Amino acid sequence: MSDIESVNKGFAVIPQADPSLSPDNPMQIDKPYVGRFAPSPSGPLHFGSLIAALGSYLRARAEQGQWLVRIEDIDPPREVKGASDLILKTLEAYGLHWDGAVLYQSSRLDDYQARLNSLLAEDKAYYCQCTRKQIQAMGGTYDGRCAIRTAKHTAGAIRIRNTLAIDHFDDELLGPIRVEPEFAAEDFIIKRRDGLYAYQLAVVMDDAFQGITEVVRGADLLTSSARQATLFNLFDDNAPKWLHLPLACAEPGMKLSKQNHAPAIDLKAPQASINAALAFLGQAPCDIDSVKTMLAQAVSQFELSRIPRQQEIILAPGA
Repeated sequence: MSDIESVNKGFAVIPQADPSLSPDNPMQIDKPYVGRFAPSPSGPLHFGSLIAALGSYLRARAEQGQWLVRIEDIDPPREVKGASDLILKTLEAYGLHWDGAVLYQSSRLDDYQARLNSLLAEDKAYYCQCTRKQIQAMGGTYDGRCAIRTAKHTAGAIRIRNTLAIDHFDDELLGPIRVEPEFAAEDFIIKRRDGLYAYQLAVVMDDAFQGITEVVRGADLLTSSARQATLFNLFDDNAPKWLHLPLACAEPGMKLSKQNHAPAIDLKAPQASINAALAFLGQAPCDIDSVKTMLAQAVSQFELSRIPRQQEIILAPGA
């Protein structure tokens, strides 16, 4: 199970109508818009990936902002040789041209480790040797036992000492969101037992490093946003705004994904896929012309309010 999958498994996201739920973590205010698309190189882009890429691109361009691309290549066992180059080639074929240089997470390993060293030295993180089997015996949520040991572990996974337990945030599309309190309070992993840096640590550090003002991505990462808000607060960094798009699913609870062998999108005839993604996002179709003019039209008529306010959409067979 990947970092991201383990974050979301078994925890409900509870939308709230109360506008007073806005979290206390610092937010970007009155800064030029900077968005991003951050795929992992575990395979080619599929229709679900296109929705995330196009949605984040349209939002950034409609806000006259920058759109960055980051390759999240810090999980070698899940990576496919050549996938990074293919992803970038696909984005170019679809006219989704990014600003600046592509950031590869693999170039940031020393920065991640330096932050971990500081957290350990300040007793804001600690080593844990609990296995998945042990955590299942705790009821599925880690109970913090390694944090209170008299003799501290000096190896294993590294967990954040979670003193903030942020369990709510505002989503630009879905409104106020609250996650389960037990999930919010857990001391979660920021470096894995196998020595790989955890998604939550890397994504927060990189969003801060790149000055991201809004994260536009799929609703499968709703619960991740609560944990990331916790880390932004702990690190005293400006948190971005959040905007979670509906997931494209083959059936309820089964999103299109590389793990589920979703087919790659067509590089030779992108116009049809672009219009299909626009329709999924509730946007008006564009004239079938060059990709460049299609995207310019899509940006000019983009309306956030037209995106469906739901966590998943079931695709029709053969779509």
